[in-house]
Amino acid sequence: MEKKPKRPKILVFSTDKISDPGIDQAGLRKIHYSPSVYVISLPCSSGIKPRWVLHAIKQGFDGVFIAADGHECSYSQKCPEFTNAIIEESQRLMKENNINPKRIRMAAICSVCAEPFVNHMSNFSKILSEIE
Repeated sequence: MEKKPKRPKILVFSTDKISDPGIDQAGLRKIHYSPSVYVISLPCSSGIKPRWVLHAIKQGFDGVFIAADGHECSYSQKCPEFTNAIIEESQRLMKENNINPKRIRMAAICSVCAEPFVNHMSNFSKILSEIE
């Protein structure tokens, strides 16, 4: 019997006003992405804590994807800079814990970005499948 390839389990931190509508559009338009993608909605991507990323990996997620607000954030003009600092700190913590820092990715996902979101999930899944 042929063994099915493992689907990487991905936790997505999404934002309720910016990236959630784009992710929802993927579902409404029946654009397939892996059922092993789990989404948690937050008000702003700059509110994510690096320890949450580390916790997710330690709890069995293969990767964490931040669907960032980018420059469309209504909470802070510096959201992209803050979110980038969160990625850098998360990668530092991951390295300290012998976790490959390629297990975290970030991209700005807007309210009409259904296809780009699905493409990001597909590409990230491929990357995670190659990581041991």
